[in-house]
Amino acid sequence: MKRLFNKKILLALVILFGLTGCIAQDFVITLETPWIPDMWAGSNSWFEALFVYPLAQAVNFLTPFVTVTGAIVLVTLLVKVLTFGLTVKSTVASQKMQFINPELQKIQAKYAGKNDNESKMKMSQEMNALYAHHGINPFAAIGTMFIQFPVIIAMYQAVQHADAVKNSSLFGYALSNSPQQAITDGQWLFVVIFVLMGVTQFLSMKLPTWLAKQRKKKAPIRLGEKETKGPNTDMMMYTSMGMILVFAFSWPTAMSLYWLVSSAGQALQTLYIQKKYIDPEVN
Repeated sequence: MKRLFNKKILLALVILFGLTGCIAQDFVITLETPWIPDMWAGSNSWFEALFVYPLAQAVNFLTPFVTVTGAIVLVTLLVKVLTFGLTVKSTVASQKMQFINPELQKIQAKYAGKNDNESKMKMSQEMNALYAHHGINPFAAIGTMFIQFPVIIAMYQAVQHADAVKNSSLFGYALSNSPQQAITDGQWLFVVIFVLMGVTQFLSMKLPTWLAKQRKKKAPIRLGEKETKGPNTDMMMYTSMGMILVFAFSWPTAMSLYWLVSSAGQALQTLYIQKKYIDPEVN
């Protein structure tokens, strides 16, 4: 399941990269841009009209009150709050999968090398029984991604085309510029934002694994029980992380700011779910 999770991340990132040119690059969404017909005309689609337009307008509306940086932060937090109710079940399932992973590995090791139908059926039955015992729907664990990645795509398009981002700056430097351009121009604050984004993204990805290891250390050791080591999936996670950094290096710094706040929010959400849903069940 963990490998499936990381493969879904890679696939979604490829899709994200392929969709970055949906709206014409010179199209600017201002507060005066009408929803009909402008967002339903030309190269625009229902996705831009229903998702990109509201996010861009939210940034445009808030910018005069809290600056463009504050507007991006507030819109990011608002998105996290609105999607939390939709993703909480899948996030709980994902974190529970981390907790029962050693038991899943034991079942898989028990039937390793047995390719007959009876063994496969018994392994499937034991795994399903383990899922049922912990109240886990294994397919629910990947549900969060199918909600989050359309939001990421929409936010990318929003910061690309929102008038507030295109015509505002942070300390005199445009947030529409990429970290790559910031290095060329010697704007090191924007490079710091990019680095912090990478750090918070890494922490949010690793946190469930770290929490699972901490729970395992606190669990009682049974006599004669040996630790079962599963396949090393860190390489897949690092590959996903590398792809994010490569894409973000040429994205607008506004998008790095969004991803920084979103990753920090995801880490806090992981901790909240741990305390609220996981710890009471396993203690």
